[in-house]
Amino acid sequence: MSARHALVTGAGTGIGRAFARRLAAEGWTVTAVARREDRLLALLDELGPGHRHLVADLTTADGLALVAGELTRRHVDLLVNNAGVAHHGPFVHTAAPAAVAALRLNCEAVVTLAHAFLAGARRGDALVNVSSTLGYAPTPGLAVYSAGKALVTALSEALWHEQRPYGVHVMAVCPGPTATESAAARNRDVPKALLQTPEAVVATALRALHRRTRPTVVPGTANSLFALAARLLPRRAVLAMLGR
Repeated sequence: MSARHALVTGAGTGIGRAFARRLAAEGWTVTAVARREDRLLALLDELGPGHRHLVADLTTADGLALVAGELTRRHVDLLVNNAGVAHHGPFVHTAAPAAVAALRLNCEAVVTLAHAFLAGARRGDALVNVSSTLGYAPTPGLAVYSAGKALVTALSEALWHEQRPYGVHVMAVCPGPTATESAAARNRDVPKALLQTPEAVVATALRALHRRTRPTVVPGTANSLFALAARLLPRRAVLAMLGR
């Protein structure tokens, strides 16, 4: 059997790094994508021989074209669209170019790379888009982030349905608060008992990927309850709860 190939974006830290490590441990050949080459090289040293890296800033046209081209030239069995960014605080306190760059990474890059992957996908391949429980809930202080993750979740669910006849599985992973470097600021007020590790998120995601039954997976019981409440409660109640 030939080696299975996975491409993971945002692999330098956090959930992306955990995906790369777990997949490599399970025998996948990994192409790790991130902006910082030093972190990618450190990751490859840990993964061992046979893995590759691409240095790319997915907020730029050149970086996005580089990774999309890789997906077009080389068959990948699994794409993990993980790269993302959040700016915490009132929308008007975030510079407009920074907010637009966040949309490019959280939305445009996901759509572009998903399209490049699915155009050449074969039966048995899979696409995992890393979303968030906040994709179910408009969140004051994380307005652009929660709006972008709503797109990622809805896109994933629609693509799950579209790709089922072709035997290609599409899934959104919607973590809650996760102990990552990029989320440290917004996790300050989160009880430690509610924080998941990136490794726990990835373990849940890969179990769901193995079953291939659902378009979305929410790791953790508390997060699943939050996602359910966010869908059932009136919008004003959700905004009041999250805006405290």
